[in-house]
Amino acid sequence: MLRLSRATRLVVASHNPGKVWEINQLIAPYGLDAVSASELGLAEPEETETTFEGNARLKAVAAAAGSGLPALADDSGLEVDCLDGAPGVYSARWAGPGKDFGLAMKKLHDEIAKRNGWEGPGPRANFTSVLCLAWPDGESRIFEGKVFGHLVWPPRGGNGFGYDPMFVPEGATQTFGEMEPERKYAISHRTRAFATFKAAVLEHEGPLPAEHAGAKTRDLAALSAAAANLSTRPELAAFITRLEADLAAHRGEWKNASLDAFLEILARHLNDAPVTDEPAWRQVAKAMLATSKDE
Repeated sequence: MLRLSRATRLVVASHNPGKVWEINQLIAPYGLDAVSASELGLAEPEETETTFEGNARLKAVAAAAGSGLPALADDSGLEVDCLDGAPGVYSARWAGPGKDFGLAMKKLHDEIAKRNGWEGPGPRANFTSVLCLAWPDGESRIFEGKVFGHLVWPPRGGNGFGYDPMFVPEGATQTFGEMEPERKYAISHRTRAFATFKAAVLEHEGPLPAEHAGAKTRDLAALSAAAANLSTRPELAAFITRLEADLAAHRGEWKNASLDAFLEILARHLNDAPVTDEPAWRQVAKAMLATSKDE
């Protein structure tokens, strides 16, 4: 069985900024040199399989073959008991071409209501993550993680993304959308899948010592991932709070730290932004982040 060692170059087989960032958070402490499929200009294969395992393998094998490097892919989604496991592998597609999870959550609410699923303590559901590690020779390994809980309506919280504001994990009272990221990631489905991945294929299970982390600078990848995945007003509010904290910690790295300069450039970004089908909240978040970086 092939294993990964420190400094191994690994392709994260995704074009989703949020997913790329989240997987990088898991693998970076172990010294893996990660690059995303989008950075390498690899095409994003159509997800034609009907299982998480099938789609994860399809993406990982394609990225490994296209790059000549080992590749790690994830396929994940929300499965609702009273909907016979839907939306499942179609979780992202319920959000439409603009990936508007505000609309997806409303659609989910309505489908559950048709089955009288909101009666009682709340519909049972689980998040599932399947990771696939593939090598250029076609060998692959599958790792799965699940977290169980129930759904609530209306959605609560502006953290996380996707269906997080609707999902309360077992033993908790907060939704994933209300939890601080550190608490969510400690129990998330992707973290649980990574635990089995780590035990099976990493030659070293311990993370690098903290002194190798380097100086703390702006985490633009995290901010970009957050901006690219939010869909609702509470998520925009949480993003603005996060951006405010970033300004307080890294004012010297902001290009437009004064209010008048920030508003002037923000207006320009919003005026010049192309017309898209993305949620308006997301477009505002992207413009605000761009304003903090641009002259």
